[in-house]
Amino acid sequence: MTDETTDSTEATTTDEAAEPQPRRRLRLLISVAAVVLTLDVVTKVLAVALLTPNQPVSIIGDTVTWTLVRNPGAAFSMATGYTWALTLIATGVVVGIVWMGRRLVSPWWALGLGMILGGALGNLVDRFFRWPGPLQGHVIDFLSIGWWPVFNVADPAVVGGAILLVGLSLFGFDFDRVGRHTDARRAVDGGDGGGDGGDGGGG
Repeated sequence: MTDETTDSTEATTTDEAAEPQPRRRLRLLISVAAVVLTLDVVTKVLAVALLTPNQPVSIIGDTVTWTLVRNPGAAFSMATGYTWALTLIATGVVVGIVWMGRRLVSPWWALGLGMILGGALGNLVDRFFRWPGPLQGHVIDFLSIGWWPVFNVADPAVVGGAILLVGLSLFGFDFDRVGRHTDARRAVDGGDGGGDGGDGGGG
């Protein structure tokens, strides 16, 4: 009876110690998203106030310029004919990330998802509140580098976050655990192998 009580107390203590961890990751996700969103909104406001549409301002010759463009498409001016669909997709992405945030444990996933969330929200602000109207608003782009399409702060944040998440998935890092899940499997496999060896020796 004493052993059962002790085990129960230890399990409860372990659960209580582990419980705050997802909340810390959620705060990290929200913090990263807030930074990206703030930078995106502020730079777009400045671009609209200081730049003339389609009149480049040189930063490094003609290679890097400030170029104000109103983009009806997706990141880097893709899919320009599907503004309303892109708005709905981005809204779904935001909802999905918020839902995942409740189970988030990995700090790297929090970073990647935060970048995507902040970028998606930044462009959604334009979709809902800029001309020509809700769901069809044109996104403000203002930075041009070489042959690459004109973009804003949100675009590389979304793409960079997505690349980070793909890399984490390929290398075995899950969003709901710390570390690589393959390590745990190897430990289990090693334990099973040791157990089999012990059984064989006993026989």
